[in-house]
Amino acid sequence: MELNIQLQQGGKHLYEQIYEYIRDEIRRGELLAGEKLPSSRSLASFLRVSRSTVELAYEQLTLEGYIEPRKNSGCYVCGIEHLETFAQPGYESAAGFRDDRNRYHLPAGASDITLRGNHTAGSFSSAQSEKTAAETSGNVFRDQFSARISGDRLKDNLSGSDEKADSNVIDFSLRDIDMTAFPYATWRRILRGLMGPGSADMFGRGDPQGDPQLRATIAHYLHRSRGVVCSPEQVIIGAGNDYLLMLLRFFLGDARTVAMENPTYLRAYRIMKALEYDVRCIPADENGMNTALLEQEGCDLAYVMPAHQFPMGTVMPYTRRMELLRWAGSQPDRYIIEDDYDSEFQYRGRPIPALQSMDAAGKVIYFGTFSKSIAPSIRVGYMVLPEKLLPVFRGKCSFLSSTVSRVDQRVLNEFLQEGYFERHLSRMRNRYREKHDLLLQHLSALEKDYIIGGAGAGLHLLLTEKRPCPDAAGR
Repeated sequence: MELNIQLQQGGKHLYEQIYEYIRDEIRRGELLAGEKLPSSRSLASFLRVSRSTVELAYEQLTLEGYIEPRKNSGCYVCGIEHLETFAQPGYESAAGFRDDRNRYHLPAGASDITLRGNHTAGSFSSAQSEKTAAETSGNVFRDQFSARISGDRLKDNLSGSDEKADSNVIDFSLRDIDMTAFPYATWRRILRGLMGPGSADMFGRGDPQGDPQLRATIAHYLHRSRGVVCSPEQVIIGAGNDYLLMLLRFFLGDARTVAMENPTYLRAYRIMKALEYDVRCIPADENGMNTALLEQEGCDLAYVMPAHQFPMGTVMPYTRRMELLRWAGSQPDRYIIEDDYDSEFQYRGRPIPALQSMDAAGKVIYFGTFSKSIAPSIRVGYMVLPEKLLPVFRGKCSFLSSTVSRVDQRVLNEFLQEGYFERHLSRMRNRYREKHDLLLQHLSALEKDYIIGGAGAGLHLLLTEKRPCPDAAGR
């Protein structure tokens, strides 16, 4: 097969143009399910570009579920027939989202958020710049980490001990993040600047949904970075996602049957059980939740983590996302809870847009947090409600006070608006990529006995023991 791709110099990256052409051909039905794509070598030769350019495009198409690589055979088109009708009208795919600043009603004097680099959904990151950034983050760190991880002592932090950590011990706790690069001086300077004359309004009760300026900033940030289509009025700010999940019962009612992937995030499972919801554990395959079982189990809520499922590390492909939206859209009272807890940390390709960005029927309740990207102690989470749920939420939850300090909300708003968050996120992504790649390097010795899952994104990896096939007696 030859692909008649007309590459334009001086515009988008070449591999982005290749990606967009193939993606659009698949979505229009011009490339059919099961068709074999040209090899990266032959396509690179035909287009007169480097092979790595084509490989980058193929990697992103694979990550989003448009094509499937088969061992010793090549890449084949995946089937996505009859699913396109559920795409959000404002959705323009991972390759680019419209930047309509007026949609977010940013307060007068608010600066635009400049989201550059490899964490925006709207642009590919340069392969060379990624390499340079990784090298710049320091060979010293790599050497130190190699020496420390080879030691025979690992801190067991699951008990919650507050003892001072040994500098020669690696902390593999799931609760904490690397705080060594946190911009303490910047945070302190913002706080000091807000405590001047005219700051008395910060100490009032405030809006139950959260500070209007911060909600506008978050709405703008989510659209630029995750493709989320929402207005500030749809954003609800709360002290962590635990609290926001507990709000669900107020406006969704108590007679709910919730589907959760098996295995899933245990804390969310316990919260759903505490809400006295009927929780059904749905088996997950390599693409995520098995949507065929949702009807059989009589579920009307589905809790998913499409960007990076915990703990399996699965990235839900385009076809499975559309199947999930089709299930939710078939009944008026069905909703999807999308937990986008660590989507900022994508190390291969670029972040896949949120499921909410593809939702044309208003069926996705989107959850996000700054606990992983800034600090757990910030305790600022946010929930984006479909517009049709807003009147219900306001009618049943307007008496509740915001659970996040207005001072903290104002500091966070300045941190986002002035570009500090972007720079901090870039530093942390490079730092985590270094740790991620080095850990994979050291774990490679275990590949004989374990399957390493979840690579390429997030803040954790999963080791699954390989088990021998049972013999004739079932042993």
